[in-house]
Amino acid sequence: MKCAIENSLEEDWSDYSPAVPSPSPQRESIPDDCAGLRADQALARLFPEHSRSRLQAWLKSGRILINGASPDSKAKVWGGETVLVSPEPSDAMLAEQAEDIPLQVIHEDDTVVVIDKPVGLVVHPGSGNWSGTLLNALLHRYANARELPRAGIVHRLDKDTSGLLVVARTLEAQTDLVRQLQARTVKRHYLALVHGQPGESGEVNAPIGRHPVQRTKMAVVPGGREALTRYRVIERFARATLVECELATGRTHQIRVHMAHIGHPLVGDGTYGKARSADPRLDAFPRQALHAWQLGLIHPRTGEPCRWETSLPDDFEGLLALLRSGSAP
Repeated sequence: MKCAIENSLEEDWSDYSPAVPSPSPQRESIPDDCAGLRADQALARLFPEHSRSRLQAWLKSGRILINGASPDSKAKVWGGETVLVSPEPSDAMLAEQAEDIPLQVIHEDDTVVVIDKPVGLVVHPGSGNWSGTLLNALLHRYANARELPRAGIVHRLDKDTSGLLVVARTLEAQTDLVRQLQARTVKRHYLALVHGQPGESGEVNAPIGRHPVQRTKMAVVPGGREALTRYRVIERFARATLVECELATGRTHQIRVHMAHIGHPLVGDGTYGKARSADPRLDAFPRQALHAWQLGLIHPRTGEPCRWETSLPDDFEGLLALLRSGSAP
């Protein structure tokens, strides 16, 4: 069942790296001719490929044990002591570590948990973000999370997008939520501030895939995966518009790519947006103005429809207040 789940997640999980077995500690003995030397001096002879300062740091942190203890680097050795060096954690190993990261939990039961993700929190470890992620937080908070693919995560939000996402707490719930995503019964509504003046409502039905030249970006491309976004205007400003977007599919960066595709990129989007606009208040916003404000689904255990909402974060609300104030740009 695990393979079925991992192959059917809607979003692009190409940066996912599975856990790797931890390498075994390195075991050595202090040579007899090191008798009377300081521990760090003896270790420098034993491990010439490492600097003295690195070995001292490893002694202090407990990565090097001498006869099962972490002696001071100045302690004497007499030869024959057993040295155990723990391996340095790899990126993939860090990705599987439990970390005590605070989470804002909107709903929690024995089947699902709904989290209000703050700006700056990466959902899943990947290149450049191997720790400090939602996955690391879930491994700390829930004892059984390690038994689930991706600790129960079934969809993602970008690092600088705030708002709601659901995480499964059982394999059965994860399977059910993945099927709901495939059947498009999970309702995900976002608030986005976009440049310009789009029509009152509309939809963007355009396939999304990797950008043909800039491989770190997504783009509307022939042969891409089906992608459908619906939007409607909530509030208009002089040079920007607040819109509600509903995802019918869940492609990577979908709203950002689709709104840019129709000529209305998100305010603050350094990847798909404008470098400069005619309004410095918009240009000063440091991230894409996107917030997952409403989430609806069928509860995997009870079969009851559920819906959760969350308010805009302070920075987004503050920008809207500034635009509403009528202050000159």
